[in-house]
Amino acid sequence: MQRHIKAIIAMLLAVVLAVGIAACSTGAQDDSDPNAGTPGNSNTQSNNSPANNTANNQVVNTPDTANTGPITVVWYPNESSNTHAEIRDEVNRLIEQATGRKAEARLTTDYTIAIEAIASGSADIAMAMGAVGYIEAKNRNPAVDVLFVNSDADGGLDGAKYFAWLCVPIEKADDYRSGSTYSIDNIRGKKMSFVSNSSTSGFRVPTGSIISHFASDNLTEDDLIEGGRDMFFQEVYFGGSHQGSTVNLLTGNADVAAFCDVELQAYIELVSGVENEVGAVYAVKKGADAPFDQYEGRQFVVIASTPVFNGPNAINRNTLTEAEIEAIAALFTSEEVANNEILFYDASIEGAMGLYRKSASYGYVRTTDSWYDPYR
Repeated sequence: MQRHIKAIIAMLLAVVLAVGIAACSTGAQDDSDPNAGTPGNSNTQSNNSPANNTANNQVVNTPDTANTGPITVVWYPNESSNTHAEIRDEVNRLIEQATGRKAEARLTTDYTIAIEAIASGSADIAMAMGAVGYIEAKNRNPAVDVLFVNSDADGGLDGAKYFAWLCVPIEKADDYRSGSTYSIDNIRGKKMSFVSNSSTSGFRVPTGSIISHFASDNLTEDDLIEGGRDMFFQEVYFGGSHQGSTVNLLTGNADVAAFCDVELQAYIELVSGVENEVGAVYAVKKGADAPFDQYEGRQFVVIASTPVFNGPNAINRNTLTEAEIEAIAALFTSEEVANNEILFYDASIEGAMGLYRKSASYGYVRTTDSWYDPYR
């Protein structure tokens, strides 16, 4: 009798264990969906992604034949707002034109979600990444590769840069004056806002500038990532996006904030000074989209500005065929796309808006992984 009871108990334990494993598997898949419950977000993952993209950190061969499922395009939080909906739709249209396959946008609320998506293969393309995020993804999966980048005004790479800013509210600007200009001498002990610790222009470059400026303090990134007693900053916030970091500044949550020029161009305008130079004053535009509609006219001053290599548009070579990759690259680096006013707009035309200003970026141009070596 005891043997029968033990056998029954063992069988029941086996069933419970099997159910538990199945539940854990389902839960892990649900947890990997970063946008659950986020209005307007498309959470459809590419159904052409292999179950295992890498083995022992080796690149798996590209598929020999084209897949028929949708191509998933992941975007950082900066371009996941309603402001960028037309841009995302246009990118999808162009990918469909190049490959004949439907393209779907995957929106995110955190940099790490986008980085994980392209590294894991749940996204096939990642648009408008930063150098640091791209390097993180490639370190995790060598099949991630840069395909093209927005060029300089002449269509090349020499001046293909944007700017990482450190900014303060206009009403507090005098606290950061150094003679006739501004400096970061007095940012110690302030409330600081960054974008994300995976952001190039919203964290890595600004912290590098601070570490260099205060060289005698022997600071590290760890010293700047959180605030408190005996720390460099009183408090440290992460806005999650360049827009979020800017809002931290405009609301007074932060005394100083890091963000970049490109991600703010849809919402702000130059009031005085020289664009992208220390001392430039910007204001939130009238009629700016949310969340900036609450802060129309609010002004801030740039107290540090550092050029940064334009961010890569990356692909996962395990989930697209070489023919598809080349077709996408050929179209996006063509004159047709360079003249696409949704992606490259003429800022001299009143009301014109798009992804990049034509005066700064002529179009897209091919580049290679090694171009980002300075950020390694």
